[in-house]
Amino acid sequence: MTATPPATVTTGTTRTVELADGLSLTIGEYGVNTDGGAVLLLHGGAGPRTMLGLAAALSEHVYAIVPTHPGFDGTPRPERADTIADLAVAYLDLLDSLDLTGVMVIGNSIGGWIAAEMALRDTRGRIGALTLLNAVGIRAGIQDEVVDTRTLAPAELSRLSFANAAFRPDFASFSAEQRTGMAANQKTLATYAGPAFTHDPKLRGRLHRVGVPVLVVWGEQDGIAPLEYGRVYAGAFPDGHFVPVAEAGHFPHIEQLGRTLGAIGDFVDTVVKPAPAV
Repeated sequence: MTATPPATVTTGTTRTVELADGLSLTIGEYGVNTDGGAVLLLHGGAGPRTMLGLAAALSEHVYAIVPTHPGFDGTPRPERADTIADLAVAYLDLLDSLDLTGVMVIGNSIGGWIAAEMALRDTRGRIGALTLLNAVGIRAGIQDEVVDTRTLAPAELSRLSFANAAFRPDFASFSAEQRTGMAANQKTLATYAGPAFTHDPKLRGRLHRVGVPVLVVWGEQDGIAPLEYGRVYAGAFPDGHFVPVAEAGHFPHIEQLGRTLGAIGDFVDTVVKPAPAV
């Protein structure tokens, strides 16, 4: 849930949005908002940089937004924002503030958990679809549930997160500033995730109420959240679609960006916005 991949070179703009309840959100924006639609990309414990490559690629077709969860990367987190549900409400407020509809919410790891919680609370019809990338958040009832990454040394976490060793960060090379920032992010993650850390025991039983189509993309070699966990997650939604991605771990959108984009494109073309029958 927390390994940090290598930096990705992207272009975008960053600004702060003040929500109605006074919460400040730092967002990165990619592409142009031409039709009131967007993709909202929600990061996991490794931070917003993990979503930037995907955002840049998607911005060739759609306006893409990458928020930083309050408290990550040095951003402020008010004491009242301390659960996954709080983040879900904040991002729905963001969609209201930007007046976006038909939004695809894409979430990796805890970002997928937040996306699911958003769909359950979307009383104003802002969300059009979800894409979960090796998401956590449910109790699947299988032999191998999600690994509690708090128990892992950085090198072991890196090994379990990436199928390809070339993507594994060398924590030994991190500066003191980088280590301090990573520790602060993990503290924030633990606050939001709560005592169970990897899931809400009741979430799976609520997902039958999600009324939008859901794509669950899963790196087959994920050592954090196993493949069967992903299949169970997809099956919990009334309109869930499962796509495994070979040669990828916890971050399929980083290790296999092309395959991940292909899965999202097929999902949009066949499920979200299918072409009319001839």
